[in-house]
Amino acid sequence: MPLFSTAPKSICLLRLSAIGDVCHAVAMVQAIQKQWPSTKITWIMGKIEAQLLHDLPDVEVIIFDKKTGYSGMKAIWKQLSGQRFDALLHMQLALRASALTLGIKAKYKVGFNFKRAKEAQWLFTNQKISDTASQHVLDSFFEFAYYLGIEKTSPTWDIPLSSSDVKFAQTISPHNKPLFIISPAASKDERNWLTERYAAVADHAITQGFEVVLCGSPAPREVLLGENIQTLMQHKAINLIGQTSLKQLTATLKQASLVLAPDSGPAHIATTQNTPVIGLYGHSNPLRTGPYLSAEYVISVYEQHVQEQHKKSLSELPWSARAKGEHIMQDISTEQVIEQFTAITGSDH
Repeated sequence: MPLFSTAPKSICLLRLSAIGDVCHAVAMVQAIQKQWPSTKITWIMGKIEAQLLHDLPDVEVIIFDKKTGYSGMKAIWKQLSGQRFDALLHMQLALRASALTLGIKAKYKVGFNFKRAKEAQWLFTNQKISDTASQHVLDSFFEFAYYLGIEKTSPTWDIPLSSSDVKFAQTISPHNKPLFIISPAASKDERNWLTERYAAVADHAITQGFEVVLCGSPAPREVLLGENIQTLMQHKAINLIGQTSLKQLTATLKQASLVLAPDSGPAHIATTQNTPVIGLYGHSNPLRTGPYLSAEYVISVYEQHVQEQHKKSLSELPWSARAKGEHIMQDISTEQVIEQFTAITGSDH
């Protein structure tokens, strides 16, 4: 039986990070809003994530900066002290997030099933979603909505973009060529593809009439990666790494014909804009964390490595099993990526 047979008055969502995960959560929140437009939704999220989602329609966004620690938690508890939610959706498998729920008043505190509730999350909830079968993170998030009483639905996204953000993206290509965006950096360097191979694919795309744009955060390692790719290229790319806000990045990804990225936030932002993504995966399961609408375009060597390392078949491994190693991504060839690029864009070799 669903938790609610009619629209609850208020729901609090706790999902602090990361960019890809909050993108998945947006689709779930907006599915709730479609069925229950009168339900007041409050979302506690991280500081960086709020740069992208602070103006979601009809969502009260409360920012928790994890660097503020316990004092930051107390500030949120004070801010919410006059509220008692019908349900708190506790969707973050981290002890810090669980501690944050202690000062939030809600009739139901809904968390993951015991089988998936890492870091003792199950101790902090009084309701557990039954789901243990869904593979993709987005599907597991939607199980929270279904548990509440939302009817099954396909994900859609509405992330507001200002006219200035859209104009920024529309004026990137001086020759009005189609954009091929490469977002080369994953959260850890070992999950990046090889620099010289990014450069080779970028050069190929330029010969096929595309404007190549490099995107990423201002983190020094990402800036350096972009510079190294550009140095190895025969042609000129537009390097926007560290030069865009998250909103400008989203508008740029929306403008693109195609995106190339490893397991990273921009791959999932592109998905919210219905832009196809060639996802490059070796360390994490693309069925779990791949670009949701581009599963057919993913190039993955995860399966062979994780089975070899754990000495078990995929069906025997846990949902979140990872492969480890600095050399895994070298097993994805330049030829594989160019072949996929050609198949999606219809360009010739």
